[in-house]
Amino acid sequence: MNNIYMPSPYKILDIQQVTNIEWLFKVEFDRADEINYGQFIQISIPKVGEAPISVTEFNAEEGWIEFLIRKVGKVTDVLFDLKAGDTLFLRGPYGNGFPFDEKYKDKHLVIVAGGSGCGPVRSMINAVHKKFESVKKMELILGFKDTNCIIFKDEIGSWQKENNLVLTVDKMCEGDSCDLGINEGLVTQHVDKLDLSNIDDLEVVIVGPPMMMKFAAMEFEKHGVPEEKIWLSFERKMSCAVGKCGHCKIDETYVCLEGPVFNYTKGKKLLD
Repeated sequence: MNNIYMPSPYKILDIQQVTNIEWLFKVEFDRADEINYGQFIQISIPKVGEAPISVTEFNAEEGWIEFLIRKVGKVTDVLFDLKAGDTLFLRGPYGNGFPFDEKYKDKHLVIVAGGSGCGPVRSMINAVHKKFESVKKMELILGFKDTNCIIFKDEIGSWQKENNLVLTVDKMCEGDSCDLGINEGLVTQHVDKLDLSNIDDLEVVIVGPPMMMKFAAMEFEKHGVPEEKIWLSFERKMSCAVGKCGHCKIDETYVCLEGPVFNYTKGKKLLD
């Protein structure tokens, strides 16, 4: 009988430091062809526990996935003691990702991400940027606490060359420096730098802390964007990831099953 909770062992291929507190783990994975942008994997370490981590990049042909991991708990504390060649236990992918083919393809795609919220959208941005997927236009607003917290700097530099990309930090600090062209202020303060002239052709993705998503969505509504054209991705403590434990529930909604990606028509009721 198949045990849906049973993870499989996979080898860590590479570990790279991204910021002072975040590292990128590249892990072999033989089910990368099943992954959709925005889905998550349950990572486990025997005798320690499990943690849900968004897939930040994947390659089905080469058989690997990447995770952006921040040291924030008992599982991730142990993860940071591992090295390339060590084994991780994975199960998944889980959840509903971004509906790219159904909703975003051949549209004007706007992505607003805050902090580690860049992780869940990175694979989709790269696919569009590298022409693996087709949209009419892509615009980005990426917000961080300060320049030391900016992740994927090399890729951001590449994205900037072909897309309207607004990079912003909450507040400039003395000595801050960045060669990517940086703005100051919350992501909501830069929505007017986007081309919102053709609402019918627009789809907006927002990923980040709950309050950031709430006010960013409200800002787009002020600019005339209908709520059905706005998409949110929720970070919750997924435990079973299959709708049994209830740890991720908001009211009667199991985020692990119906999310983590929600249309704002429903997502606006789930912001807690």
